[in-house]
Amino acid sequence: MSSHKRNVYLKTIPIPEAVEKARTALDRDMLIRSVFVPVHEAAGRVLSEAVFARFSSPTFHSAAMDGYAVNAKTTFGAREGSPFELIEGRDCFAVNTGNPLPDGCDAVIMIENVTRAGDNAIAIEAPAFPWQHVRRIGEDIVATELLFPQNHRISPYDIGALLSAGIWDVYVWEPVRIAIIPTGDEVLDFTKRPTPKAGQVVESNSQVLAALARQHGCEVRRIPPVADKPEELQNAVSDCLASDAHIVIICAGSSAGSKDFTRSTMEAFGEVLVHGISAMPGKPSLLGVCKGKLVAGAPGYPVSAVVCFEELLAPLICWLGRQDHQARKTVPVELTRKAPSKLGVEEFLRLSVGKVDDKYVATPLARGAGCITSVSKAQALTRIPVQSEGLEQGGTVPAELMVPEAELDNILVCVGSHDNTLDILADELMGFTPPIRLTSSHVGSMGGILAIKSGSCHFAGAHLFDPDTGDYNFPFLQRYLPDAEITLVNLAIRHQGFIVPKGNPKGIRSIHDLADGSIRFLNRQRGAGTRILFDHHLRDAGINPTQVAGYDKEEFTHMAVAVNVLTGAADTGLGIYAAAKALGLDFVPLARERYDLIIPNRFMDTAGAQAVMRLLASPTFHARIEALGGYETTLTGRTMQPGTGLGD
Repeated sequence: MSSHKRNVYLKTIPIPEAVEKARTALDRDMLIRSVFVPVHEAAGRVLSEAVFARFSSPTFHSAAMDGYAVNAKTTFGAREGSPFELIEGRDCFAVNTGNPLPDGCDAVIMIENVTRAGDNAIAIEAPAFPWQHVRRIGEDIVATELLFPQNHRISPYDIGALLSAGIWDVYVWEPVRIAIIPTGDEVLDFTKRPTPKAGQVVESNSQVLAALARQHGCEVRRIPPVADKPEELQNAVSDCLASDAHIVIICAGSSAGSKDFTRSTMEAFGEVLVHGISAMPGKPSLLGVCKGKLVAGAPGYPVSAVVCFEELLAPLICWLGRQDHQARKTVPVELTRKAPSKLGVEEFLRLSVGKVDDKYVATPLARGAGCITSVSKAQALTRIPVQSEGLEQGGTVPAELMVPEAELDNILVCVGSHDNTLDILADELMGFTPPIRLTSSHVGSMGGILAIKSGSCHFAGAHLFDPDTGDYNFPFLQRYLPDAEITLVNLAIRHQGFIVPKGNPKGIRSIHDLADGSIRFLNRQRGAGTRILFDHHLRDAGINPTQVAGYDKEEFTHMAVAVNVLTGAADTGLGIYAAAKALGLDFVPLARERYDLIIPNRFMDTAGAQAVMRLLASPTFHARIEALGGYETTLTGRTMQPGTGLGD
C-alpha cells in the first residue's frame, strides 16, 4: 500500500449484524478445544462435558447433632413427666455430629434432651422418630446422578460438590487466548516508562483491552508496539496466527488514515468481514477471519477501542468460551443536560450517575473518542438510537450500570461551577467509612442553580457576583429560587485573574489590554460565574465584547483554560490562580471572589452532607486548600448570610 492511499469504509453495519457475521465465519468446535484439569484448579472454567457423581454424599447415615443414637421404636414409651431409661451400649450410643450411626440405629436424640440416670444409663421424656437428626446416605448427592451439565461455569461452591462426589478432574473448554499488537510510529512502549514528546502517546489501549479480556477469563499476551510499516505488521500478525492464540487484536490500525495497514494485512492472511460499524465511538472497527482465527482491528482512540471490545469482541469471546454474555442492569436516569447526536449511528454516551431523592440523575461526560477518563469516571452508559438527533435535558432515558447499583447510594452529585478544591473534597470524602464518591458536573454557576431548582443534584458550586449589591450568590438565588429552602456554606475565597504563559510575553497587565483585539482570549461558557465576572469588568472598563478576540470561544473548566494557554492555543483566559500555578503559568490578578456550596436543607442531615461539613471545618482540609495557591479559608465552612460579601 502506498503512503498516500487511504482506506475507505466499504459499508458500516449494525453491531448485532457484525457479531453474527463473525460467528457464522468461525468454526468454534475446531478453534476452542477441551482440556482435562484438576477440580481444585477449575473455578471459573466452563465444563465441556457433563459431570456425574461417583460417590454419594454422605456415603453413610450420619449423626446431624451431638447426642445419642437410638432405634426410634425403642423410645416410643417415653412421656413427659415419666422419664424413660435407655442403657448405653445396648439401647443408645453416644455420637458426635458427623459420626456414622451404629448398626440398628435410625435416630439421634440431642444431648440437650437427655439426663443422666446412672453411670450407664440416660433418661428421656419424649420419644424419637425415625431419621430424627440424621443425615441419610445420599442426602446431598447420590452416586451416578448428574452434578453439572456441559457448558456450566464452575463456581467456588461447585468445587466442594465435585470433590465430595469423588470427582478429581474435569473436562473444560480451554480459555480463550488473545494476542494484542499495538501499532503506530507515534506509540511509545509503556513498559519503558517513556516521556512523550509532541506527536507521541504512551501506549495504553492494549492494557485496557487486556484487563477487559481477563475479566472474561481470557489469557492475554501483548506484543511490543509495531511501527507503521506493512512488512513489520505482517510479520507480527503471522507470528500471532502461528501461536496458540484464538484471537488477534491489532490496536490503532483501523481508521481511514494513510498509514493504516490493518485491512491490507488481514486480507493478506484471510478475509475481512466487517470494516465499519454504525456506532459512535467505535465506527472504524474491523473484524476478519485469518487461518481460522478471529482477527480484530481496534480503533486507536481509547473510547473507540473500548466500544470495539465491549460491543463486538466480548460477545464473541463469551460465545467461543461457551459463557453467557451478561447484560448490564438497566435503570432509568434523568439527564442534567442535553446531548445532541448525529442521525445514522448508534452513539454510546457515558454518564456520571447518582441518586438524588428517589431518582437517578445522570450527567453526560466528555464525548471525545480520545477521552479515556469519560470511561473511568462513568457509572453508566446510555445508547442514543440510530434514528435519534439526541437527548433532551430533563428527559428520562435507560442507562446501563457499569457499577453495582448499591454504589450509587454513596455518590454525592455536585453540579455547577468548576473549582480545583472540588478535587480535594472528592479525595477526602473517599477516606470516609464507607467511602463517599463525589461526582461533579461543570456547567457553570447558573447551571448549578438550575440543577438545584430541578432537583438534579445534592449541592451546587457557585461564585456569582452581583455588582448592584456587592454580594455573592444570594441575589441570584432570590431571583431564580425565591422559595427554596437552602443553606449556603463557603468553600473558599479564591483569586481570579488572567492566566498567561510563563514570563507574560504579551505584557498583559489589565483588562484594557484586550480591547484592541491583538490578544487571543479564551472565554468560559455562558452561565459560568467566571464569565459573568469577566462581563462585569468589561462593562466597568467600557469595552464591548466584540472588541475581544476569542470572546466567543468557550471552555468549561479553569484547567482547560490553563492547558490552552500552556499549549499556545490562546494568549490568555480568565481563571483561578491555582490552575495557573498547577501548570507553571503566570497570573495577573483581577479580583477576589467567594465560592459557595448551595445545599438544599433536605439534604443537610444526610451522611454525605454531614461528611462535607466535617471536612469544611477541618484545619487539615483548610491547609490542603491553601496549598493550592490563590485561596483564602477565612470563611471556609461558615454558613453564609445575605450581605456577607467577602467578609472583609
